[in-house]
Amino acid sequence: MSAVHPDTFPRRSPIYRILMECGARFDEVNEAAIAVVVDEVRDPEVARQMGIADLTPLPRTGFKGRDTPQWLTSQGVSIPETPNRARRQHGDGTLVARLSNDEHVFLSALDTGSTLIDKLDSAWKIDPERMCFSMPRSETHAWFALSGKCTPEMLSKVCGIDARLAKFPDGSIAQTSIARINGILIRNDFNSTPAFYVLADSASADFLWPCLLDAMQEFEGAPVGLNALRALLSVD
Repeated sequence: MSAVHPDTFPRRSPIYRILMECGARFDEVNEAAIAVVVDEVRDPEVARQMGIADLTPLPRTGFKGRDTPQWLTSQGVSIPETPNRARRQHGDGTLVARLSNDEHVFLSALDTGSTLIDKLDSAWKIDPERMCFSMPRSETHAWFALSGKCTPEMLSKVCGIDARLAKFPDGSIAQTSIARINGILIRNDFNSTPAFYVLADSASADFLWPCLLDAMQEFEGAPVGLNALRALLSVD
């Protein structure tokens, strides 16, 4: 039985109905309902082997424009030196993904939220003298997490990127096709457990999720809740 019901929130994941059919239990995060448990007994084991979690309700944002790197640096953000790299921020653990010289995406940490995202969204304002534009990624992109030792092999079935751990190290980014959907693949390990974030157009989420689940079947993969990923972060 769900602790909260997604229908009672103005913001919901595009796949919340699919998760409800799986028996997921939801809690409130970021003024939205997020699946925190799918199977209380199996979730931790599945997350280490081959799990998929819906993180779409968590905070994220983005900024784009010629002056964006300078503005972010002035706000205390440590941005990656080159495009297609991601970097966790000291303090609240927000992940900064640099997609190009001028475009950056910010993804909340799973266990602490993101004071940095709140700070940047509050600090940014339209300035005709500065080429830096807000990109509200929460409204445009679904966000899934793939975790577990079998993830690189699974990704080879749906993506042309060589995601083997030695070839696609932690912090790597690929802007590519995933199950024939344009998406962003970011490696972001949970301590010793390999993990990858997938960002894709929210309108394609209910197509992409089943495709990924289908590719996971031979690895006994299954949906997991946010709590299982948080548990991975708490293990050395």
